[in-house]
Amino acid sequence: MKQKIVLIVMGLTLFILLGNARPIALFDADSNIIIIKRLEIEILGHSSVGKYKCVNSHPYKDTIYLNSKTKNRLKSKISMNNFECGNRTMNKDLRNTVKATQFPKSTVTITNIKPSGTDYKCSLNFHITDKNLSYKDLVLKNTKESLEGIVTVKFTDIGLEPPVKMGGLIKVKDKFVIHFILFK
Repeated sequence: MKQKIVLIVMGLTLFILLGNARPIALFDADSNIIIIKRLEIEILGHSSVGKYKCVNSHPYKDTIYLNSKTKNRLKSKISMNNFECGNRTMNKDLRNTVKATQFPKSTVTITNIKPSGTDYKCSLNFHITDKNLSYKDLVLKNTKESLEGIVTVKFTDIGLEPPVKMGGLIKVKDKFVIHFILFK
């Protein structure tokens, strides 16, 4: 009788312990691998009437291998027609400004991703309209959910004129920010 009780108690203990077990891979996640699930690009700027924000978010699955020769490069095509600015008029104005009918896609390429403290540094290349903008040692802020980078651009850097509306009453500033977010 005592043996049955001991076996039952040991069996229940083993069942409870194994029921709470997790695969070892969850404990030993490889810190040299970052899995990207989605890419979001925000265009942020100012005009004579206030701030504006246009967002383009799309699924993007890729893996970054740090400290490896395997792969340390991300490349994505961005549809210029998918930016959402909050209303139809602003969406249309953005598409006209970036000449979306002539240049429907832009390309973002991130290479040479390396740890830098708790964050990362990378090289970034934007192909917007028919211009290339390149940045070296750009900081990618590392958060729990994402890697985030910010670059400041001028419309004139990419051969575009900042929009002017209503006979000059509304003027968009030449300088704007591109904020890109790689969600983990």
